Amino acid sequence: MPRTPRDVTEAELAVLRVLWNEGPRSVRAIADAIGGRSAPAQAATIQKLLERLEDKGWVGRDRSGPVQLFRATADRDDLIGRRLRGIAEELCEGSMTPLLSHLVQNERLSQADRKALRDLIERLEEAPRRKRG
Repeated sequence: MPRTPRDVTEAELAVLRVLWNEGPRSVRAIADAIGGRSAPAQAATIQKLLERLEDKGWVGRDRSGPVQLFRATADRDDLIGRRLRGIAEELCEGSMTPLLSHLVQNERLSQADRKALRDLIERLEEAPRRKRG
């Protein structure tokens, strides 16, 4: 399946994880977070990945300081949603029900996961009522 314009590669995902977890960072700081001691050699690669992510709309850049800082412009939930919708389109004719059913039935959900799922369903069911009332 061809990659959608906003999809990210595994290497780009590693960069996004640093930005999601640590906030705005310079190229060097991202390279350090990903590569440790080999970071100087990776800086050019990280720069290229950031440029691609910026073109795709996942990353923004602050040029106002002496060192450019990069920040994620979309959060992890945006990527999760995009990827799950893609899987649903590809495998389930667009329906999320088989995908969600599989995740809930075949994965061991902790008590906390089950509670979070129940809370989410309650919020979703209450939302239309609040809009009408």
